[in-house]
Amino acid sequence: MSVVRHEPGPILSLAVEHGGAVYLAGIVPKDLKKDIKGQTQEVLAEIDRLLARCGSSKSKLLQATIWVTDIRNRAAMNEVWTAWTDPKNLPVRACVEAKLADPACLVEIMVVAAK
Repeated sequence: MSVVRHEPGPILSLAVEHGGAVYLAGIVPKDLKKDIKGQTQEVLAEIDRLLARCGSSKSKLLQATIWVTDIRNRAAMNEVWTAWTDPKNLPVRACVEAKLADPACLVEIMVVAAK
């Protein structure tokens, strides 16, 4: 089976295709001045873009891991997540509180999807 890497950088690729699955790196927002909802919307838009590039979509999500810097932001993040996801095709998911590389970054999301 082939491995296709998309948008490789010095330490990671943003997306990797293998065996009928798409694996995305942890996606973070670029505009760190936004609140949790704005950062989550930005991250989910980037996930949409990367999944489309790989021939997939949010309706094919299998797994999501979400890191928030303050668990009290979970409810606001979930509002954006719920509006974005396909309610008939929800992935398995974990959401945990964690320190992220940049203190201004409030959320990071990593997903796996079928092709």
